[in-house]
Amino acid sequence: MPGDVIGLVGPLGAGKTQLVKGIAAGLGVTEERRVSSPTFVLVNEYDGRLHLWHVDVYRLANVRELDAIGFDEMVASGGVVVVEWADRAAALLPTATIWMELTPEGESRRRIVARTADAAIAERCRGLDAPRREP
Repeated sequence: MPGDVIGLVGPLGAGKTQLVKGIAAGLGVTEERRVSSPTFVLVNEYDGRLHLWHVDVYRLANVRELDAIGFDEMVASGGVVVVEWADRAAALLPTATIWMELTPEGESRRRIVARTADAAIAERCRGLDAPRREP
């Protein structure tokens, strides 16, 4: 939804960037193949139905560097902001952040736990936590 901030948490190789590729596809980013980790550039942007800001805070020396890259403007833009390694900048993320913790469970399976402190977002996401059955 416009204005959503999604904080991704999980170890290296948990699939955070892969999840962002799925979010990009859902937002209508036509070349989701070009979605890549912004680890060295800090922010990637993609145009779709909504603008997607893909932020990686892993390499930030100080979380206050988010101010320098215009994080508040990204959040206020009406697009969707996805932050990898969000736990490193938790104090600066909005209260309404959708937190998604990814845990690898083998080579090709991931467990994703989503939570938020925002009641309206929680209601909107109700049912997403139901276990998915294998085909």
